[in-house]
Amino acid sequence: MTQIPDLLLEPMVRHALHEDLGAYGDVTTRAVIPEGTRYAARINAREAGVVSGMQIAALAFRLVDPALRVTPRLADGQPCAPGDTLMEIEGSAASILSAERVALNFAGRLSGIATLTAGFVAETRGTKTRITCTRKTTPGLRAAEKLAVLHGGGFNHRYGLSDAILIKDNHIAAAGGIRAALGAATASASHMLKVEIEVDTLEQLSEVLETGGADVVLLDNMSTPDLARAVERVGGRLVTEASGNMRRARVAEVCATGVDYISSGALTHSARTLDLGLDF
Repeated sequence: MTQIPDLLLEPMVRHALHEDLGAYGDVTTRAVIPEGTRYAARINAREAGVVSGMQIAALAFRLVDPALRVTPRLADGQPCAPGDTLMEIEGSAASILSAERVALNFAGRLSGIATLTAGFVAETRGTKTRITCTRKTTPGLRAAEKLAVLHGGGFNHRYGLSDAILIKDNHIAAAGGIRAALGAATASASHMLKVEIEVDTLEQLSEVLETGGADVVLLDNMSTPDLARAVERVGGRLVTEASGNMRRARVAEVCATGVDYISSGALTHSARTLDLGLDF
């Protein structure tokens, strides 16, 4: 099961709980539920998918009430079918109800990303191509959403602006061209920092190959025939990444070109929330 430390996830979960509970806490539960009432509840799947967000949902319940007993029944990264129980929670009914929406919001959102990613990954079977996400994530939720991509069988692109050099079209324009941008990047990059550059045409690709200094080339918004020509021209000298207009229906044909990676912002910005519910 792929996880990251709770310490890194806790600030976003605390923020979501503060947002939901507001200044006065759960006034409905406080008014309606007798003090000391105890219940057992389950998070159940209403549809098939790939599970993600169980670590975060459990954290939401524990932050509201450390005395709650939280028992995962399906781990992050596992498939679920309609009716499957993903998690059981036992303890104070008031605590369960107060954490319910935040836990389900995270679990449904992240399971949706994992499910969409798994669909993309399924189209790559029998090829070397890997599916990766982008930085097109919900502000404040990047760690969780990139984790969900891993649960769906995908891979993570750079996490942010600080862990890789990615020279895009606007950088090239502002720097004065491909040669200038690559020269400046390779002069300043440490031996631990990868350099990737985006190209839109085969002519730009040839200039990148002639200039040298890149580790990865991003083939942006190219037709499938041009992607095949680009991979042939690179000849294994660089890691190749296809990006732009990467729908699931197109993945198989792009894999056939031999690219190493397909990146898609849709994995995180267009995933539909998986339908989950909490039942007492």
